[in-house]
Amino acid sequence: MSRKAKYLQKIDACNQFELSRFVDFSIDDVIYGRLLPAFVGLLQRWPDVFDVSTEGVCLHSSLTGYRQRTEAVAEVVAHLAEEGVITGWRDENYPVAIDAAQPPVFEIERAAAPHFGFRAWGVHVNGLVRVGKQVKVWVGQRAADKPTFPGMLDHLAAGGQPAGISRMDNVIKECGEEAGVPPALARQAKFVRELHYCCETRTGLKPDTIGIYDLYLPEGFVPQNTDGEVAAFFLWSFDEVADAVANSERFKPNCNLVLIDLLLRHGKSGLDRAAEVAVVSRLYAPLALTRLR
Repeated sequence: MSRKAKYLQKIDACNQFELSRFVDFSIDDVIYGRLLPAFVGLLQRWPDVFDVSTEGVCLHSSLTGYRQRTEAVAEVVAHLAEEGVITGWRDENYPVAIDAAQPPVFEIERAAAPHFGFRAWGVHVNGLVRVGKQVKVWVGQRAADKPTFPGMLDHLAAGGQPAGISRMDNVIKECGEEAGVPPALARQAKFVRELHYCCETRTGLKPDTIGIYDLYLPEGFVPQNTDGEVAAFFLWSFDEVADAVANSERFKPNCNLVLIDLLLRHGKSGLDRAAEVAVVSRLYAPLALTRLR
């Protein structure tokens, strides 16, 4: 298989979904998410929170304010977590919105977001080091007891975007927790672009948006994990990164998207011009292609 085909395979792995299997979730006639029919059946137990019909699921019209919606849905989500329907509780709320340009309409526990098919945002930080004329990449290995993708390779730092915190403050927080990067240094991270993807999982639909950041670290700086979520760090060349992305399943799936972007930007993808164009067209899918409507 060619290098182009391998990259496309990694991109496609993060974009596997069939919307016809899901039921619309809307607020004021605007679709915010999609739900599996089995989950819709569970929500029928709370008619004061959800209006369930043959046309889909709506948040009850009596719930009009941000706080009121948040509290009503949180009570339902807590019950479903007690029953074991929603697992992996994070004690971290995500904003519920169509896109970053629109204000959120309420917020929800992170573990519940895929069950409702709400768009989620996150930050991924490439830790880069100039070593002579080369640029190298810090690669983290996720702890073996992580609830998701244990032991797989990851970025210097990455995390979901909680409600009530700016993206840069989230970058600073994640860099500090996962790699021991001081705030003043983490603040030097530069925003690159957003990547959008949508995939179907066991629990529901995940339409996600990743905010990519590049952070150049001093040559003598060695990341040190502080929250127990990273087992080790490795300083790799672009060739080593490209080989692992193309020829293995070692990286957490959505990290492959960010790393392909990094390799393309630095001219280290190993692709000729025609193959690069094909990969770029698939990688940089506009948000419209991963919307739920």
